[in-house]
Amino acid sequence: MKWFVLAAVLWCPASAGVHAQSLSYSSGQNVSPAYEGWEQDADGKKYFVFGYMNRNWAEEIDVPIGPENGFNIGGVDQGQPTHFLPRRNRFIFRVPVPAGFTDKDELIWTLTTQGKTEKAFASLRLDYQIDDVVRASETGALGAGSSSPEIRANKPPQLEVQGRKVLEAKVGEAVPLTAIVTDDGIPKRRGSGLSGAAVNNAGSRNVTTSTTINRAMQPPSRVTVGKNVGLHVSWYVYRGKGAVAFSPEQIMSWEDTRAGANSPWAPVWVPPAWPADGKVTVWATFSEPGVYVLRSRADDGALTADGQVTITVTR
Repeated sequence: MKWFVLAAVLWCPASAGVHAQSLSYSSGQNVSPAYEGWEQDADGKKYFVFGYMNRNWAEEIDVPIGPENGFNIGGVDQGQPTHFLPRRNRFIFRVPVPAGFTDKDELIWTLTTQGKTEKAFASLRLDYQIDDVVRASETGALGAGSSSPEIRANKPPQLEVQGRKVLEAKVGEAVPLTAIVTDDGIPKRRGSGLSGAAVNNAGSRNVTTSTTINRAMQPPSRVTVGKNVGLHVSWYVYRGKGAVAFSPEQIMSWEDTRAGANSPWAPVWVPPAWPADGKVTVWATFSEPGVYVLRSRADDGALTADGQVTITVTR
């Protein structure tokens, strides 16, 4: 009789729910907007910072500016993306805090995808204030709650997109895009794996080599995503509906944690050798006409800098 009671527990709906939550999807899921926090520049100007989570591993979703992708204050268009890359994309854009905004006000980003509406609520609560160390921690260069003199001294890369920022192109035409990036060399470029993080968060559990470990019962070595550090630059589609091919293939700007992915969040990934002049050129080829905003992101592993061009593509 006791055996049947145990079997009932093992097959209870709660257990099934846990199993269902562990599933991952390549397509068909929605995108959730994310409020990352607010920050203040050296001149005292405050900004709200947003990102998003696309619950798909492959599907990229387009949502035009409007009721399904807009803000409640200052007009629906506040510089947000309309093309959403897979998985978690952090610290993607900033919105200036509106004049007269109080601690009781909220800036709301509404996003509807796959028939589901979700909202991100931005406020000036003190516990939402972010700085460079928070950014480094959230993106995975640091473990949660950790820091180092090196990472506190880090400054974001400087990125300049060369040439005109508004271009025209034809479908099938390869358009050259050149970015010049400079950096302070912090954090130092390291090798692959978790040791590539700015701080090694493997931790010590006071286990000797003679101790037998049941790893299934051990807590994770870090509670945040891990990221390998090293300066690199990536171009990606920020706005525009249609396939864009980049040559050479770009390092992923989104958190692809799968082994073998061309992603700083993937195990064994190593940043490319950086050119002495800091100049990196890629070629973008468009499959469909339309107006595209392409963004470049320089990333030293902890902090980032962005640039962009707008390209009108015709047949």
